[in-house]
Amino acid sequence: MLKKIFILFKLGRKLARSDILAILSKFKRPPLAIKILFQIFSFSFSTPNKTNLNENEGAKLSKSLQSMGTTFIKLGQFLVTRPDIIGDDLAKQLEGLQDRLPAFTLTEAKTIIKKDLGDDTFNSIIDLSEPVAAASIAQVHKAKINDNGTIKDVAIKILRPDIKKVFNEEIDALMLFAFMIESFIKKTKRLKLVEVVFLLKEITNLEMDLRFEAAAANEYAENTKNDAGFRVPTIYWNFTSENVMTLDWVDGVSIRETEDLQKRNIDTKRIASDVIQHFLRHAVRDGFFHADMHQGNIFIDDNGQIVPIDFGIMGRLDNLSKRFLAEILFGFIQRDYKKVAEVHLVAGLVPKDVPVNDLAQALRSIGEPIFGQSVKDISGGKLLKQLFEVTEKFNMQTQPQLLMLQKTMVVVEGVARKLNPNTNIWETSKPVLENWLRETKDPINTLNESLKTTTEVIKRLPDFPEIMDKANQALSFLASGQIPQNSNSFTALNEKRSEMTAFRNQSIVGLLLLVIFGLVVF
Repeated sequence: MLKKIFILFKLGRKLARSDILAILSKFKRPPLAIKILFQIFSFSFSTPNKTNLNENEGAKLSKSLQSMGTTFIKLGQFLVTRPDIIGDDLAKQLEGLQDRLPAFTLTEAKTIIKKDLGDDTFNSIIDLSEPVAAASIAQVHKAKINDNGTIKDVAIKILRPDIKKVFNEEIDALMLFAFMIESFIKKTKRLKLVEVVFLLKEITNLEMDLRFEAAAANEYAENTKNDAGFRVPTIYWNFTSENVMTLDWVDGVSIRETEDLQKRNIDTKRIASDVIQHFLRHAVRDGFFHADMHQGNIFIDDNGQIVPIDFGIMGRLDNLSKRFLAEILFGFIQRDYKKVAEVHLVAGLVPKDVPVNDLAQALRSIGEPIFGQSVKDISGGKLLKQLFEVTEKFNMQTQPQLLMLQKTMVVVEGVARKLNPNTNIWETSKPVLENWLRETKDPINTLNESLKTTTEVIKRLPDFPEIMDKANQALSFLASGQIPQNSNSFTALNEKRSEMTAFRNQSIVGLLLLVIFGLVVF
C-alpha cells in the first residue's frame, strides 16, 4: 500500500503541475479540498510548463493527458464515454484526445518478439522495420514472413515493454485516490469514481492481451469472408502471442483521406453506404460487430475494398437482441410504432402489463420528429439513444450490448457522413434489415440457426475461452457503465474496496496514535 501512495504522489505531481485543474474549472467548479490538494502537490521552485495560449480548452486538456502517459490517455478516452460524470461539454472536448506516444526502440521490439515467439520463429521474420505507428499500449512494425513457402507482407503489433506492470500500478493508485475522494467528499459518491476506475482497469487489461484481439479478428474474418467489398486482415497464429500479434499488412488509404480516395477514382458515396450496410449486416446477421469503427480504423485497399483494423473492442448480440434490433429499426423505417411496441412486449423487454398503445404513443413521439428532419440530420444511433431513454420509463431492462451498438452506430454514421454528407441512413439501412428479417422468418433457416448457435463460436475461436468470457463481460460493462452484482468483477471490486477501507482505517488510527503520542511527550 505504501508503494501505491508513492505512485499516487508521483501521479499527483504530474496532474498538479499540468494545467488540468484550470481547464476543468471552466467546465465544472472543483471542490475547495481538491484545489488545496493540487496546490500542495504542484509546489515547486521551477516554473511549470505553459501550454499554447491560442489552443482551445479541449486541445490543451488532451495535450496535458497525453503528456502524462498511457494511464491518463486511457482515462481520458474512457471518460469520453461517460458524459454522466464529466458532462456533455467536457466529453465533447476530449473526443480529440490522440492515443499516441513516442515509439520504443527496434532493439526492444526484437527482444519482445524473440522472448514471446522463440528464436526459430523470430529468425523466420524478414525485414522487420522501424515502428510505423506508436500508441499508448502497443506499436506496429512492417515485416515479411514465410507463410508455407509464400512471402507475405505483415504488420506486427507489439505491446510496450512492462506496460502491464506500469499501467496496473498506476491505475491501482488512482483507484485509491478515487476511494479517498469518495470517503471525504460525500457528494462524489453518486459518481461511483472507484467503479469507473475499476472498469477502466478491466477493459484496458483486455487490450493488453493480443490473443484476445487476434481471436476477435479471426472470428470477424470467418463471419465476413463472403461479404463483397469487405475484407478483414488474416491473423498468423504461429507469429501471435500474448504480447505480439501478426496480421496482413494493409496497402490502402485511410477513409479519412477523402481527397486521396477521390483521386484514385474511388466512389466515396458508395463507400459511405457500404460502411453503414456492412456494420448493420454484421450486427443483425452475425451478432458480432466492430465496436470502434472511427475513421482511423477503416482503410480502403487498392481493390476498393473496406478493410477494418484494430479489433480490441468488439460488440456481440445474442439472437434476441439481433431480432429486437432489426425489428425496431425496420418498424421505425415503416413508421409502424405499434409493431415496435409489440416487439418490446413479446421479447420481454418491458413488463407484460404495459399497455401496448401507451408504449406505441411514446415511440411515436420519438419517430415522427425524426421523419420531419432533413436527410442529413437523421441518425439511427440517436434514435436508439432516445428509444432507450423513453422505454426506461416503462421499466425496460438495461441492454448493455445494445448500448454499445448504439454508441458505435453514431460513430459509423459520422464516418459515412464525412464521405457523403447527404447519406440517407434510412434508405441505406432498409435493404439490409428487410433481407435479414425475410431470411429469419424461413422456418428451416431458423431451425438450422438454433442447432448451430451453441457450436459456432467455439469452432471459430482458438483455445482460450476464459479470455473471451472475461472480454465479453468487460465489454458489456463498458457499454452499460456498470458492474452487475453477480459478476466476478463485482467480487474483485469489493475486495479492492475492503483493502482500501482497511488502509484508510489503519491510517486514521495511526494518525490518532501519533497525535496522542505528541501530546503526551510534549
